[in-house]
Amino acid sequence: MATIEPYPTGEGKRYRVRYRKPDHSQTTKRGFRTKREAELFLASVEVSIARGEFVCTTAARETIGSLGPLWLQHQSHLKPSSLRPVEIAWRVHVEPRWGRTPVASVRHSDVQSWITDLTTRRGATTVLRAYGVLAAILDDAVHDKRVLSNPARDMNLPRKTKRSHTYLTHDQVGDLAREAGDKATLVLVLAYCGLRWGEAVGLRVKDLDMLRRRMNVTVNAVEVGDQIEVGTPKTHERRSVPFPAGLAVPLARLCEGKTPDQLVFADRFGGHMRRTRTDESSRGWFSQAVRRAGVPMMTPHDLRHTAASLAVQAGANVKAVQRMLGHASAAMTLDVYADLFDDDLDNVAARLDEGLTRSNVAQLWTTEPVQNDLR
Repeated sequence: MATIEPYPTGEGKRYRVRYRKPDHSQTTKRGFRTKREAELFLASVEVSIARGEFVCTTAARETIGSLGPLWLQHQSHLKPSSLRPVEIAWRVHVEPRWGRTPVASVRHSDVQSWITDLTTRRGATTVLRAYGVLAAILDDAVHDKRVLSNPARDMNLPRKTKRSHTYLTHDQVGDLAREAGDKATLVLVLAYCGLRWGEAVGLRVKDLDMLRRRMNVTVNAVEVGDQIEVGTPKTHERRSVPFPAGLAVPLARLCEGKTPDQLVFADRFGGHMRRTRTDESSRGWFSQAVRRAGVPMMTPHDLRHTAASLAVQAGANVKAVQRMLGHASAAMTLDVYADLFDDDLDNVAARLDEGLTRSNVAQLWTTEPVQNDLR
C-alpha cells in the first residue's frame, strides 16, 4: 500500500512517497514541497500501473551502451554473414554516438540529426543498418518498460538507389568463360544455374545428380572476415537446380578422382575458393576475364542476374525462376526482375489478340452499327 510521509530538511518540510512497482518491489520518491504534489505524483503512478504504462526511473537511466551488447546477444538467429555487418554498425556508428545516452534521454530530433549527418558521410545501406540497430535497441527498451515509446521511429531515412542489373547474352557468357581459363565451368554454372557464389563454391561431388542433371543446393559457404562459414542456403531452403546438358561433361571432369564429400570447385589446397576482387583496378581472375572478354564491368553475383534473364528468354515463368534462384517467394522474384517480364506482357497482349480475332467477339467491329431513330 502506498504512503505519503513528511520529513524535515534544512529548507523546511518535504514529503516522500512510498509505493510498490508492478514487480511488487518497494521504492521511494522524495522531495515534494507540498502534500498535494506528492498526492498528484502518487495518483499518476497508480494510473500508469493500471494502464500498463509504468516506467521505472531506474530502468530508464540504463544507457544505450549497456543495452546494445545484450541486444546483439539476442541476434543469434542471424547467419554469420548477416550478423557481422550488424555488429560493425553497432561498434562503428551507434555505440560511439549513443553509448553514454540513457534511453529516457534519447530525443526524436537528436536521432534525426544523427541520421542526416551520417547520410552526408556514408551510403544509404550503412545509414539504414546503423539506424536499424538503434531503433531495435529502443524497441526492446519499450517492451521492457524502460520508455513509453520509441523516439527513433517515424524518421526521414535515405533511400537506396536500385542498381541496374547487367544481363549478358549467350555469346557474351561464352566469351567470358573462355577468358576465365580453368574457372570456365564455374562461370558457366553461375551464368546458367543462378547459384550464389557461396552456393557454387560449397558444392560437393555428392550434390551433383548427373543422371537427372540436377545440382542439389544444400549449403552456402560464405566468407565472413577471414573465415569461411558453411551453413544453410540464404533462405534456409534446400533446392534442386537443373543444369544444361552441355555442362555435364565439364562438371564430370572436375569430379574425377574426388570423393563424394570433396568440393567440385576448390582452391589449389582443396578448400573453399575465396571471393575474387572485382573493382576496376583489380587483378583478380574474374575482373581480368571480364576485361579480356569485353563485357560490361560486373561481379560474379551479376551472373546470377544473367541466369534469370536467360531462363526467362527460354520461356521460364516466374515460379520456375523463383525456384531456380532460391528466392523466398515469387513476389520477391518479380520485385527484383520485373524488367525481365515486361516482354511477357507484350506476348500476352499478342496472344489475346489472336484469340480475339478468331472469336465472334471480332464481329462487334465488322457488323454495321445500328442507327438510332432520334425523331
